[in-house]
Amino acid sequence: MRNFFLRLMAGRYGIDQLHNALLVLCFALLLLSRLLHIAWLDILSLLLLLLCYFRCFSRNINARYRENQKFLAAVQPLRKWFGGLRQRFRDRKTHRYFSCPTCGMTLRVPKGKGKISISCPKCRTQFIKKT
Repeated sequence: MRNFFLRLMAGRYGIDQLHNALLVLCFALLLLSRLLHIAWLDILSLLLLLLCYFRCFSRNINARYRENQKFLAAVQPLRKWFGGLRQRFRDRKTHRYFSCPTCGMTLRVPKGKGKISISCPKCRTQFIKKT
């Protein structure tokens, strides 16, 4: 049975991040349609599931790869923002975050030092802030 699946998937694109995101969206829509009793959400969920299967079994690897790269480029700012938010939450007791007024770079400085002069390592601008 394992060899059957290996032969079946040979030369096929398989699963990637876009596939996983579509699958999560599909199940979320399916759950929402069951809770709210909206029939067209069922149909939309089924169409997303069919799209997932199409992408998984597709032999046009280059096209699926380009689709995934476009998806990752579109999602990257969100992932970066949430990653920075997690880091800020982890450091909330010991550090403060400031943005450089010139270049906008995010700078991390220790808390509880009073008024300090912060110099941006990117553009060398100095500004005074209270921590």
